[in-house]
Amino acid sequence: MAKLIYLAISSLDGYIEDENGNFDWAEPDEEVHSFVNDLARPVGTYLYGRRMYDVMVAWETWDVADQSRPSSDFAQIWRAADKVVFSSSLEKVSSARTRIAREFDADAVRQIKESVERDVMVGGPNIAAQAFRAGLVDECHLFLAPVIVGGGKRSLPDDVFLNLELKDERRFESGFVHLHHRTLPFESS
Repeated sequence: MAKLIYLAISSLDGYIEDENGNFDWAEPDEEVHSFVNDLARPVGTYLYGRRMYDVMVAWETWDVADQSRPSSDFAQIWRAADKVVFSSSLEKVSSARTRIAREFDADAVRQIKESVERDVMVGGPNIAAQAFRAGLVDECHLFLAPVIVGGGKRSLPDDVFLNLELKDERRFESGFVHLHHRTLPFESS
């Protein structure tokens, strides 16, 4: 069975975007981007909410010929994966290997995990929160940017209690820190 992985780049105070919707402070340098690519390489399916899809779909047609190697590498990784966009309003997709699901359905996501051979990655905090609440997330990769933004969209849900096991951490020259956790079954005392 495939793992469901949540990956996010977050401010130190826990936001993926600031109060104005900006996230330019989260742009990874080549070292961090290469590391993210290595995490994304085994992923066969991405699960997105509408807003995250709107951001990520640029990788479908972006001309990366004059871009860094990590950017062109990620474009190939992203284009080769299947994508599911959870949206009640999106009428059509503008990327290959992409389908629309009108609402998040935990059983359908569970079936995806059981039916695919390659891992599944959930992108975007709203869909990730639903996956966390349903107990579907197996691993969490957080990249903490060396910035405090003071508010905005949270990278992790406020209303979920989950035991985690730290599997790995890494510091990057740019000041980013990567934390890799595995989710543990809930054990009450």
